[in-house]
Amino acid sequence: MTDMPEPWWRGAAIYQIYPRSFADSNGDGIGDLNGITARLPYVASLGVDAIWLSPFFKSPMRDFGYDVSDYCDVDPIFGTLADFDALVARAHALGLRVIVDQVWAHTSDQHGWFVESRASRNNAKADWYVWADAKPDGSPPNNWQSVFGGPAWTWDARRGQYYMHSFLREQPQLHLHHPDVQAAVFDIIRFWLDRGVDGFRIDAINHSMHDPELRDNPPAPDDGSLRTRPFDFQIKTYNQSHPNIPLFLEKVRSVFDAYPDRFTVAEVGGADSDREMKAFTQGDQRLNTAYGFDFLYAPALTSDLMKSALQKWPAEQGIGWPSWAFENHDAPRAVSRWAKDHDPQAYCRMKMLLLACLRGNIFLYYGEELGLSQVDIAFEDLQDPEAIANWPLTLSRDGARTPMPWIADAPYLGFSDAKPWLPIGEAHRPLAVDRQEADAASLLHWTREVLALRKAYPALRAGTVDFREMPGDLLAFERSHGGEQLLCIFNLGDQPVSWTPHDADRWQPMLTCGGTTAWHFPAAAALVAHYQGHIA
Repeated sequence: MTDMPEPWWRGAAIYQIYPRSFADSNGDGIGDLNGITARLPYVASLGVDAIWLSPFFKSPMRDFGYDVSDYCDVDPIFGTLADFDALVARAHALGLRVIVDQVWAHTSDQHGWFVESRASRNNAKADWYVWADAKPDGSPPNNWQSVFGGPAWTWDARRGQYYMHSFLREQPQLHLHHPDVQAAVFDIIRFWLDRGVDGFRIDAINHSMHDPELRDNPPAPDDGSLRTRPFDFQIKTYNQSHPNIPLFLEKVRSVFDAYPDRFTVAEVGGADSDREMKAFTQGDQRLNTAYGFDFLYAPALTSDLMKSALQKWPAEQGIGWPSWAFENHDAPRAVSRWAKDHDPQAYCRMKMLLLACLRGNIFLYYGEELGLSQVDIAFEDLQDPEAIANWPLTLSRDGARTPMPWIADAPYLGFSDAKPWLPIGEAHRPLAVDRQEADAASLLHWTREVLALRKAYPALRAGTVDFREMPGDLLAFERSHGGEQLLCIFNLGDQPVSWTPHDADRWQPMLTCGGTTAWHFPAAAALVAHYQGHIA
């Protein structure tokens, strides 16, 4: 075994914190930066390498921070810049890196840039957003649709033009082709890197540049799947995925290169995400890594799905570095999608070990180490604008954003002394941190164990992945790095399966779960074994 290879992020385990829901320090029912800082020793105890903070910038909160009104300040509900500096200092003292969200595709309509831009057609920032004249009949400039429903255009009487928005009408699209807008983004990057931030997670990057000719999108063929939004009826040929995005990212990288040991990861969704992720991370001149949606909305975890995802990122020269997440703030909790008739906590143990065995970076979403399930949020309690607009056909993102359960017997699970901004999940009460800390057999302790295994073996973080053909629903792959070889086996089905390798006496089990014994794998069982023989 060797030390973790440089750079630090290559193979890192990163813990995503949704600030509104992690810990409330001032009793207003909303999580904040000081609450996060107080809980950082817990996060460090998991064995992760970094935290990723979802947006905490000044915002009207129409999309809960993804509508930024000031990129270089903290929203008062979360605290102050001094609080953020204290958080970074505490994280670094605990050996944790700090990654923050960046939203460059759009701003809030209350951002000073947009206030100036909409005031006239000839001011200094008149072209900082995507404006267009109406068609002769007064209708929008083209047929583009927003992700959250309805046209991607809103009329502005002051300018006598439409402005574009890929999401809410309160999130006007930045004209990121414009060199002055790019320069402003580079200043934002420097502002946060100068404060000690270790990296950025870049939101919706493939939405960041539009077709200047404003050509109509072609219709999407009807594949029989449920389409709940007008957005689903189009192929997004012209309103996203512009070929200039990788060139812009090269400029971003040049800014980062002035700051050693920093990290960039892009969020990339959509039908063409595999090609785009590779384009955005190609070579050493663009982003470090990207993660897509292979698992975030998958209704089931299968061998075919896992093979398909991992085989897109072989350990070959010229292929970028992958990142993986089973859960995040936009997707339903994985245990609620995948466990089905399994014991949820047993399934979560298998799932956590599988995540820890994946080549690349891995992201854990807050509470995933506890086995939190999706919470059913009543319509009157919804906060998510997409869920409200498309009720009841769009699954609420709020159900994965509920307060972190710290203390089982506290009124609000120890998250806050006041009623939280979202309801707590009553099913989360027995899963609270204090209960699991007291139980040596809990998923929380298991998570620490599997992350320690990942950190100890470079083969798990960076080694090659070679799949074996297996019976039933067994998933098996070997991880190899240098003279180190590990065998990882997972029963993703609901029936027990037995399988013995021809050289079984050479494999020494290191971690097992789900009742695995003598190469017999009950449902949701798993094993990681170390090869004891000579590797050719």
